[in-house]
Amino acid sequence: MISVNEALEKLFALAKVTQVENVELKKCLGRVLAVPLEANRNNPPFPSSAMDGYAINKQNLKTGTEFKVVGESSAGHSYPSKINNNQAVRIFTGSRIPDGANFVIIQEDVETFGDLIKLKEGFDRKSNIRLEGSDFSIGHKVNAPLVLGPKDISLLAAMNFPCLDVQEKPTVAIISTGDELVLPGESPNSDQIIASNAYGIASLCEECGAQARILPIAQDSLESIEYVIGLAQDSDLIITIGGASVGKYDLVNQAIDNCGFDKSFHKIAMRPGKPLMAGKIKDTLIVGLPGNPVSALVCGYVFIKPLIQAMLGLERKRTQQLMGLCATSVPKNGPREHYMRAVLLPNGSLEPIESQDSARLALLSNSNALLIRPPYAKADPPNTPCKYIKI
Repeated sequence: MISVNEALEKLFALAKVTQVENVELKKCLGRVLAVPLEANRNNPPFPSSAMDGYAINKQNLKTGTEFKVVGESSAGHSYPSKINNNQAVRIFTGSRIPDGANFVIIQEDVETFGDLIKLKEGFDRKSNIRLEGSDFSIGHKVNAPLVLGPKDISLLAAMNFPCLDVQEKPTVAIISTGDELVLPGESPNSDQIIASNAYGIASLCEECGAQARILPIAQDSLESIEYVIGLAQDSDLIITIGGASVGKYDLVNQAIDNCGFDKSFHKIAMRPGKPLMAGKIKDTLIVGLPGNPVSALVCGYVFIKPLIQAMLGLERKRTQQLMGLCATSVPKNGPREHYMRAVLLPNGSLEPIESQDSARLALLSNSNALLIRPPYAKADPPNTPCKYIKI
């Protein structure tokens, strides 16, 4: 068995970054920007008003001064001429400052008399002008790789990029194995269960930025498993679920060997998730997950999530570990790193759930963290510092 860190390093060594594609800006939410970008325009592209009011020259800026209103500047329709020191232009938020003006007096700070305005006592002395380029200027950089969120999309739209070069979504083919499995919505017989793992893993992959497809269930025969693996070899990543242990019907190892599997590792010093394996069939990366539903999803958070991020060109690192306090006492740990399902409490401490049975999905669903116990950790009392990852 190898450690979790060793397994991650081997996975990263196998990971191949996807190609780059050009995508419409409106479809780029959650995608990974592949190349850095620079602004080729200033924003705002001209001095503009931050308030509704009157654009004037501040040379005569004192209580009681009168200005003649000679025109208007509205968004998209600027005043075309230069004003002198005794003139004002009615102006609205976001509108261009007329030539000759260097101050906006807000409308609440003036009295109006026909086409004249007079400054009130105690008027606001802020200029209320947004300078050209005060948001960003030519050469402003957006670095890559970057997972694009709404704020990034808005900025790049303002920078006038209608399309972006982003990493292609890795394609992930998910194969469940076992005669006992049927798909959700089908009618299982008395010896069968629902193939839930594939849907949880597919959702996790999609959440991480991949494009997942669930293939037909492979039955417990070499021919069936090899056939379904053949359907998946146009994918960037194949994930098999179950059948990777050493039981009589655990045939995935032999089947992938028959398909030309180049193994990187098999078995991890962790619980749950010991039977994990990985390697390649030709150029296609393949990861074999355990069949127990909790084990599969825990391995998804620990291994599949950082693997997909690496394939998207993001930093190659393990899922972020946070620090907290374990609210209860915990027994000593054995030789494998233990990922205990836990609840992150409002006060920031973690409470491990009562049962760590790797088949109990309902308990996993009620958890929002995995508390990490190092190999051979001693028994700890309540309020001992601990590491955890959010799920």
